[in-house]
Amino acid sequence: MEKAVLLHLICGVLAVLGVYVVKADDPYRYYTWTVTYGTLSPLGVPQQVILINGQFPGPRLDVVTNDNIILNLINKLDQPFLLTWNGIKQRKNSWQDGVLGTNCPIPPNSNYTYKFQTKDQIGSYTYFPSTQLHRAAGGYGGLNIYERPRIPIPFPNPDGDFTLLIGDWYKSNHKALQQSLDSGKSLPFPEGVLINGQATTTFNGDQGKTYMFRISNVGLSTSINFRIQGHSLKLVEVEGSHTLQNTYDSLDVHVGQSVAVLVTLNQPPKDYYIVASTRFTRRVLNATAVLHYSNSHTPVSGPLPAGPTFEIHWSVKQARTYRWNLTASAARPNPQGSFHYGKITPTKTIVLANSASLINGKQRYAVNGVSYINPDTPLKLADHFQIPGVFSENSIQNLPSGGPASISSSVMPASLHDFVEIVFQNDERTIQSWHLDGYDFWVVGYGFGKWTPQSRSRYNLVDALTRHTAQVYPNSWTTILVALDNQGMWNLRSAIWERQYLGQQFYLRVWNPVHSLANEYDIPSNVLLCGKAVGKHP
Repeated sequence: MEKAVLLHLICGVLAVLGVYVVKADDPYRYYTWTVTYGTLSPLGVPQQVILINGQFPGPRLDVVTNDNIILNLINKLDQPFLLTWNGIKQRKNSWQDGVLGTNCPIPPNSNYTYKFQTKDQIGSYTYFPSTQLHRAAGGYGGLNIYERPRIPIPFPNPDGDFTLLIGDWYKSNHKALQQSLDSGKSLPFPEGVLINGQATTTFNGDQGKTYMFRISNVGLSTSINFRIQGHSLKLVEVEGSHTLQNTYDSLDVHVGQSVAVLVTLNQPPKDYYIVASTRFTRRVLNATAVLHYSNSHTPVSGPLPAGPTFEIHWSVKQARTYRWNLTASAARPNPQGSFHYGKITPTKTIVLANSASLINGKQRYAVNGVSYINPDTPLKLADHFQIPGVFSENSIQNLPSGGPASISSSVMPASLHDFVEIVFQNDERTIQSWHLDGYDFWVVGYGFGKWTPQSRSRYNLVDALTRHTAQVYPNSWTTILVALDNQGMWNLRSAIWERQYLGQQFYLRVWNPVHSLANEYDIPSNVLLCGKAVGKHP
């Protein structure tokens, strides 16, 4: 009898421990997505678009911080295809980054299963195709990472949550646009702007309640200004950073960027315009949606609310007001300001100058005089299998060269745990937008003209935002600080897709020679092999 009681107690303890262990594990979320073509009329003309599970835009991923994502992507297009997860850090896991420098594209009528974790992140993000000009046909969607219940956020939970994917759009087929670039021509001016893949859509809310609007610029080339008729926008989050909660009449959102605002429906019950306008363009394109009060019986009316015109100084001034909320928790329950980035001396300074160049009579774009081309073998696979001749770490320098542009599969070396100052120098008359995979970084300064070491006196070394995409204004510079704590082969690119496609990108090889799973995960067992890596064993 005593043995039976003891056995019963042991089983009970083990059962409790088992439940504890299961609850302690980070949850897994499983998805199967099928990528196909479809015919829709986003701008009133039937055209071929890319659908995911029959949807345009694609399905919204709503997950919780530290969730493990297992996503089987089935490619039913007639071209190889990849998705990249814009702003997801892929901790120790550039194998899942979904760009051509790290992954073989998924062949037609084939599949690949992405496996990654939304590690220590919360906020508003997106995904989109990284191959060819697929982004011009759709295939993009929202990716929202929510906090765990025990992690407080610095504002009351909103009464609703809207995701707005805004971007410029062409009526032309994506293959025709790609052929234009391949022939050495630039893309024409966009033909319209879409909000959630439509020319017009409606968002419904109740008077007196507060709603979150997550706004992402998923376009190819054009900055946008966002505003809502008669309503203020309280900025609360930018690409995973909780911000000081300043209030704005309108916000500039540049290509590849995401912001989240709170909007209180505190006006008389009617319908109001939501407007997205192109910025820094001679001809302004507008897209409108409707904010509908549930007790409204009055349709939208009156002129569209006015936004800024070409005013660059206005945009720079606004960008400088974006500040980190140092008292708020991040994805983990510790203050965001506990890491004093402003007191760390950078190990190196990298100055990156973009340029538009003709190479062999065709339009190309370059970084420090090097225009990137994708080799047949992804750089990550060439590095892992030690395949020679795919890339050279001496192919791009960390200062502008000043000479004529050349073509190369450019890779810049960096050591794991370096703390780097990167200056984006834009000597062109167009706005730039830069993105770094695998990281977020502190945007510490914007300035006009040429950057010099004396420009550091204007840096914000106290409460600058961390984000993954930074704009650089015409004939100006932007400086970021980044802690290189994520080993891998990471893409540093223009978020303006014509420029990325024609060479304004390179890869940062963040490396430690000591093999350790604490630094980087092993090559996945389901890795796709192509180019010179065919026949290799993971």
